[in-house]
Amino acid sequence: MINVPDWVQVVVLGLSYLALGIGSVPGLRMNRATLALVSAAVLIALGTLSLYQAWQAIDADTIVFLLSMMVVNAYLSYAGFFKLALLYLLRLTRSPLGLLGLLTVGTGALSALFLNDTLALVSTPLTVQLTRSLKLNPVPYLLAIAGATNIGSVATLSGNPQNILVGSFSGISYSEFALTLTPVAIIGLGLQIGLLWLLYPEVRSLRPCPPYPLPHFRVYRPVLIKTLIVTSLLLIAFGAGLPLAESAFLAAAALLVTRRIKPQRVLQQVDWSLLVMFSGLFVLTRCVQELDLLAGVATWVAHPAGLLAVTAIVSNLISNVPAVLLLQGMISPDATQSWLLLAAGATLAGNLTLFGAVANLITVEAAAAAGYRLSFWQHLQFGLPLTLMTLGLTYAWIGLR
Repeated sequence: MINVPDWVQVVVLGLSYLALGIGSVPGLRMNRATLALVSAAVLIALGTLSLYQAWQAIDADTIVFLLSMMVVNAYLSYAGFFKLALLYLLRLTRSPLGLLGLLTVGTGALSALFLNDTLALVSTPLTVQLTRSLKLNPVPYLLAIAGATNIGSVATLSGNPQNILVGSFSGISYSEFALTLTPVAIIGLGLQIGLLWLLYPEVRSLRPCPPYPLPHFRVYRPVLIKTLIVTSLLLIAFGAGLPLAESAFLAAAALLVTRRIKPQRVLQQVDWSLLVMFSGLFVLTRCVQELDLLAGVATWVAHPAGLLAVTAIVSNLISNVPAVLLLQGMISPDATQSWLLLAAGATLAGNLTLFGAVANLITVEAAAAAGYRLSFWQHLQFGLPLTLMTLGLTYAWIGLR
């Protein structure tokens, strides 16, 4: 390890966050996980932190909670729960507007309980298949999926990675978080339906489409029953105020004791890159704190409107998870209002652009694989007004209290 001037460390940090915001380095095969890891290693070598300090910077509760929820999601996905739930909802209507409403509400509700990226991955191919069968324009329905996974996930601490971070840092209970932000999610989903109704006249029809065969898929009944029991107990534990990380860890352990699914199939579904990225980002955040680089932002963060604005802007510059990690150090552990604004702002700002949230990119890539293109501008004309409306709603509901 060597000691270098502070300005050199600041430049390295700045370049690191720039690369993280872009998501890659031109000419190199690197993603956000390797960028965070390499940046952390360089800063340790430059003397910004010792290796021990870097290790101490990683929040174990967050990593364990996120890993455990990924395992739970993997079992639910393998058992066929997500597809089964969506198909049951889609049996309730055959009209274009009804389909839009059910996809929005169904995806949003499931995203509130489980990690939203999984919902985007599961629901996008199903949506493409349905719209193709019904000869409907898939774009508004794909936008509904992308927006609903973000808006719905704002309701609970288990809805997305940035909420998991907020839960670990703030100590806000699962029930308190849900009681405060569920109304924002519900109204936000309603605003999304109204916006798509305005932007796409073809979805306004209530006339039933011709009968269509719903896709068939395999349900592993024993695995589904066991997983639903364990997941229900986990949600009860969350609601009862038991420790989040420990409860999720125990649920994941219970699911891993099985004779039916090979462990490598489950572990392959764990997003190890995301866990590595989180670990690297924890180290980068500690470096920012050591160099005291956010002193000028503190006055903005002290005001609810300023915090919401800074969170939304930073989330779209460097992504929502790094934004939460950067800003959390300026919020007192008992400042519940600020933590709620941080979580909501980072999540809802993900709808602003196509690159604002991982769920958006998953939707785009899954749609492209099925032969449909969702462009940046198509998303922006939907995402910009939706983000402004939902952030305004959040400020009115939480910031003015």
